[in-house]
Amino acid sequence: MTGAPASAAGGSSGARRAGPPPAAGGVERGDLGAPAGVGDLGGRGGSGGRGDLSDLGELSDLGECMDRTGRSEGMGPAGSAGGAGEGGAGERGGAPRGGKIAAAAVNQASVWNVANLLTMLRLVLVPGFVALMLGNGGNDPAWRSFAWAAFAIAMITDLFDGHLARTYNLVTDFGKIADPIADKAIMGAALICLSSLGDLPWWVTAVILGRELGITLLRFLVIRYGVIPASRGGKLKTLTQGVAVGMYVLALTGPLATLRFWVMAAAVVLTVATGLDYVRQAIVLRRQGIAERRAVLKETEG
Repeated sequence: MTGAPASAAGGSSGARRAGPPPAAGGVERGDLGAPAGVGDLGGRGGSGGRGDLSDLGELSDLGECMDRTGRSEGMGPAGSAGGAGEGGAGERGGAPRGGKIAAAAVNQASVWNVANLLTMLRLVLVPGFVALMLGNGGNDPAWRSFAWAAFAIAMITDLFDGHLARTYNLVTDFGKIADPIADKAIMGAALICLSSLGDLPWWVTAVILGRELGITLLRFLVIRYGVIPASRGGKLKTLTQGVAVGMYVLALTGPLATLRFWVMAAAVVLTVATGLDYVRQAIVLRRQGIAERRAVLKETEG
């Protein structure tokens, strides 16, 4: 009887002091930590002596670590909620920078990407186009139609491979070399075949191929001073050349044969005009580069 009241008396104040605080403490943790799992982190620490602010500090450190690395190791269920390979903090901070850089490095190092495969396809189509173009004497409309299909595929892939390489960071050293070679190869093969069959004057072939090879060489000569960007006129020239040569590849007669003559005439004019413009840009670029180098030398010497 005497022990019970003492226990009850001691427990009456202790019950108010010890009993409710755990419940209140649980509520406080639930309010602050339930959404972010602070209570779980506190439980893992194995010590209830560390306050709620300490738990939140651990969560903040964990978030910063995941933002830098993009890894969800040790996150447990929260990592799965944030997505595969990324925790909640990584998801909140956006895509990890390290992941983007790593993906870019892989793309740059890989030759077997979509852009390069399209370039390789154009290279493979060149001998196939020549075989179809000259098949059955070179004057069979059916063979010429198949040759036109191969030429059209090559021109279409030319429009897409460069765009894909720049958009998705698929630029490689192989692509830089193979892409212009594939472009010149298919166009040169078509022009030479047409001239050898008597469908196109040789001087037209000489003007177009001379311009293409000359501008390519000019770009390499002035690359130490800068890069000559592709102009709208150059893109229009390429499109007009493709349409004109494609019309000549087909065995057209009547009004369409007359129309292709004028389209080819426009292509020749654009070829010469844009070629002269590239020469002008190369001269200006070279002068600017020389002037900048001299200015730098004067500053260093002075």
